[in-house]
Amino acid sequence: MGSTLCCHYLHIIFSTKGREPWISSDIAPRLYAYLGGIARARQCTIARAGGVEDHIHLLAAMHPACALADLIRDLKANSSRWMHDEARVPTFAWQTGYAAFSVSRSNIDAVSTYIDSQPDHHARRSYQDELIDFLRRHGVDFDERHLLN
Repeated sequence: MGSTLCCHYLHIIFSTKGREPWISSDIAPRLYAYLGGIARARQCTIARAGGVEDHIHLLAAMHPACALADLIRDLKANSSRWMHDEARVPTFAWQTGYAAFSVSRSNIDAVSTYIDSQPDHHARRSYQDELIDFLRRHGVDFDERHLLN
């Protein structure tokens, strides 16, 4: 094959440090746009972004040469700096880890709808319950004692 062809989507989830409610509804759209710019610099695309005050969900189309860990590092480091400088949230920080799940092309619309419905979803369900459900459904081993640090 003469070129690399790839269709690799990931549903990425990460939280603010200590699940602090730092992402207000007026900051969120600007933060998501900024995250999109960071992804574009790594030749990736944020197809959908959403969340609530203490965590975000991203649907990312990954470039074949971009390592997930590198993308997450850049997203968190640069958006943290943006939250300090532009959004004026001096104590802002992201949690250490993240969760990422493969999304087939046929499920992109469902994942997008899920991301768009985060405020309604979290009126009924906690972040911890949501994350544990994702991990179990995807067969990811985890230690609940260390899950939300």
